[in-house]
Amino acid sequence: MYTSHTDSNEADLQSATGGRNGSAAALAHDQILPNLPLPKFSWSAMRERLSGRIAGLDLAPDLGSEIGSKRWFRGLGTFLGLSAAALAFWPTFAPLEAAPPAHIDDAVRDEFRSQMILPLGLGADSGRHMGATALVAPLAAAPERPTIEMVATLAKGDSFERMLRRAGVGVGDTDRVAALVAGAIPLSDLESGTQFDITLGRRTAPGQPRPLQSIAFRARFDLELDVGRLDDGADLSLTRKIIRVDDTPLRIRGVVGDSLYRSARAAGAPASAVQAYLKTLGQHVNLDREVRSGDTFDFIVAHRRAATGERQAGQLLYAGLDRGEKPAVQLMRWGKDGEFYEASGVGEQRGGLMAPVPGRMSSRFGMRRHPILGYRRMHSGLDFKAGHGQPIVAVTDGRVLSAGRAGGCGNAVKLRHGGGIDTRYCHMSRIAVDRGQNVRRGQVIGYVGSTGLSTGPHLHYEMYRNGRAIDPASVQYVTRAQLAGAELQRFKDTLAKMKTVEPGAALAELEQTATEVAAEAPVREIDRLALPKK
Repeated sequence: MYTSHTDSNEADLQSATGGRNGSAAALAHDQILPNLPLPKFSWSAMRERLSGRIAGLDLAPDLGSEIGSKRWFRGLGTFLGLSAAALAFWPTFAPLEAAPPAHIDDAVRDEFRSQMILPLGLGADSGRHMGATALVAPLAAAPERPTIEMVATLAKGDSFERMLRRAGVGVGDTDRVAALVAGAIPLSDLESGTQFDITLGRRTAPGQPRPLQSIAFRARFDLELDVGRLDDGADLSLTRKIIRVDDTPLRIRGVVGDSLYRSARAAGAPASAVQAYLKTLGQHVNLDREVRSGDTFDFIVAHRRAATGERQAGQLLYAGLDRGEKPAVQLMRWGKDGEFYEASGVGEQRGGLMAPVPGRMSSRFGMRRHPILGYRRMHSGLDFKAGHGQPIVAVTDGRVLSAGRAGGCGNAVKLRHGGGIDTRYCHMSRIAVDRGQNVRRGQVIGYVGSTGLSTGPHLHYEMYRNGRAIDPASVQYVTRAQLAGAELQRFKDTLAKMKTVEPGAALAELEQTATEVAAEAPVREIDRLALPKK
């Protein structure tokens, strides 16, 4: 555009000057051309022209078409050029030259230590320290606190005496305290985790252990012990404080909602009690199929409540479930072994078969198309969907027949039970028992995996009766006989008495009269010994 415009201006100039050449024409050109309007430069138009020309070059054509043409060779040249550029920037694999080892003298090492941060357990002697000036007066001895108060915890496997010695109590005071406490409660009955409030006094001489001023702790749920100095400070004395405890069992009753566990927790049941209830109930009913919204759960646990406000939930005593038109479930713990007996079976203990894993059933017993082999064949067991590493438990008591690799079953465990019943657990990621070992119901025998012919983590569970595969879902049997005679009558009387417990009665406030408070006032051991004998 700029060139054509200039040519037209020059043509007009020649016509205006009569076609004269030489200096006159040049002078006329200099005089007229600056007065002519110049075109405007456009960056957008320039970009469009450049993009059009670049697109027309077609530097990267498809090398799969028009093989051998000029366009194909142009694309081949682009490919080779880019490959050469990539190879030119390829990094070298020559070994790096290591820095020469630096010599670290004491001054450099001290400088390094001054910039380190060490834990207190290693002395914490790092960091920069300000040097003393002339204004600092040295002390002959560092002053000590008159008393030290601390809290010590009895660790698992530790002894009462060693705990006191680590806390700084001297040998004489340790032996005296151990003797006083042993007179009130056996030292072996002190549970791990018990905390002791210890107060140590001023040293009698430099380098000597601090004397024990007092030590107080909760020896039992219903007993507090306090060891302290007498008024003259010569000897130690033990004071007992009996704590009033309500042993009324805790009964939780409510209606099942979307989840039995969440419904029981919402009713105020402790988490440990709910887990024990579900485990016991799951051995007698199918929690996924036979428990519905609107059913009534009812269970009783041993419970202790101290006057100081602490609560202690014990073992499950009774587990019940009212299912409307279906027979109610009533299970009560009975006997020296603490097993549950069924009230509806007139004192009958039913073992049933507990689920080997809590997951849902993904494949049943019968003919099916094998997911890996691709043809129909007998599926001689049940598949339970479960996560990798989830524990697998024995469905009932038995003995381990085999534990190891078993072909398509992968890692498998086979158990032998009473009545000619065998069970096998397949595709384990890890086995937790050995051949010949006796196992109890609910004991972990392995962990879910995907070994053998398996498409993912799950448990393949089989059952055999006299060596023949049967449907595991069809087996329910009694493991112990019914109660009879006087024992059955005691069972019935205990169950009737237990069911009279009101829900929430154990949570009532503990009220003490003035006489009870005075009777439970702490009594020092020395005062008890001084009382006249009756």
